[in-house]
Amino acid sequence: MDTTAPDTDQDVSICPFVAGAWARLLQVAPTLQASVEADLKAAGLPPPQWYDALAALERAPEHSLAPGAIEHHLLLTQCTTSRLIDRLEAEGLVARHINPDDRRRQTIRLTDAGKALLARIWPVYAGAIERHVGRKLAGDDAKALIRILEKLA
Repeated sequence: MDTTAPDTDQDVSICPFVAGAWARLLQVAPTLQASVEADLKAAGLPPPQWYDALAALERAPEHSLAPGAIEHHLLLTQCTTSRLIDRLEAEGLVARHINPDDRRRQTIRLTDAGKALLARIWPVYAGAIERHVGRKLAGDDAKALIRILEKLA
């Protein structure tokens, strides 16, 4: 494996609009996330990651996923996902089920308390998304942004 640094003397050119788009993506996403999270916190609700994890479980067959699937849905690291699941379990929002044949395998199931929290969070979460994104993007703009971002995925 080559561990040397790349040759920085190469002539690498990039369109200034591409560089600008990259910079704006890096600026906008955390700003929007922080604004939405602040709205949830002001309403006495947990952060968006909690909602996103619980919603992923609600959409899953039997309201159950392996931790790795939750990690994949939320684009989190394994460590962050594990801590999130621990917090959700401690609050009674999810239940951990260990496979009796292989104790290393487990599934995470949404509880009734988790479903109830989802119902409480969504109106505030949706309102925050509308305030911070929807009011700034017309429907056609939102559709165009989706098309553009899908090219990057």
